Amino acid sequence: MPTTTVRIPTPDGRADAFAAFPEGGERHPGVLLYQDAFGLRPELEEKARELAAHGYYVLVPNVYYRHGPAPVTGLPGHIGKEIRPAVIDRLMPLITAHTTERVLRDADAYLTYLADRPEVTAGPVAAIGYCMGGALAVRTAAAHPGRVAAVAGFHPSPLVTDAPDSPHHLFGELTAQVHLGLAEGDMTPETTAGLLQALDAAGVEHTTEIYPGTVHGFTMSDTDAFDPSAVQRHWDRLLLLLRRTLPTG
Repeated sequence: MPTTTVRIPTPDGRADAFAAFPEGGERHPGVLLYQDAFGLRPELEEKARELAAHGYYVLVPNVYYRHGPAPVTGLPGHIGKEIRPAVIDRLMPLITAHTTERVLRDADAYLTYLADRPEVTAGPVAAIGYCMGGALAVRTAAAHPGRVAAVAGFHPSPLVTDAPDSPHHLFGELTAQVHLGLAEGDMTPETTAGLLQALDAAGVEHTTEIYPGTVHGFTMSDTDAFDPSAVQRHWDRLLLLLRRTLPTG
């Protein structure tokens, strides 16, 4: 499985990123994979390899690149419950600094990079994300409706908030098909109902599920939240979405 580390020019510098793609020298649909709060690390590189094995060129940018190359802060091999709060405290200034304006500037650069790669098929791509990456995927797809055909978010950070730039205000801009896989505690029943109402009102073609018995972060095997059955369900749903929207030939 070919992999590489790349540096992508952006208006604010150069973003380091990990890419994985199938062997053989052929072209494959592009997938932009956005990180969770803990950032680009071996766990996400392994997810990129898994997707690439199914016929996709997968790009995983370090969205914290303005603060240094990944890993921007030291991470243990396993992020257990006892150290998770301290790790999040170190990362919170980076998360807060990643404003909507920065998200959109970076998304332009990432999509341009994919469009220019000889290994990537011309045509639409997918934007997928975990935790905070779910909102980044929605913002990317809303800003590039002709370019992003699929959006997936797993245990996403809040998509319905009181903020003027809450992601749910962008649903009307989406032309992508969407899958959202929520942990049981990700949203209150009222917030979940509001999310579904906003998706339906915008006419978004979507599947939205609460994965039973899960907690936030259930896809990440380097955390205590990991749930093997739920991560398999996530792969099943994600690959089905990609097969519908990004044929690999």
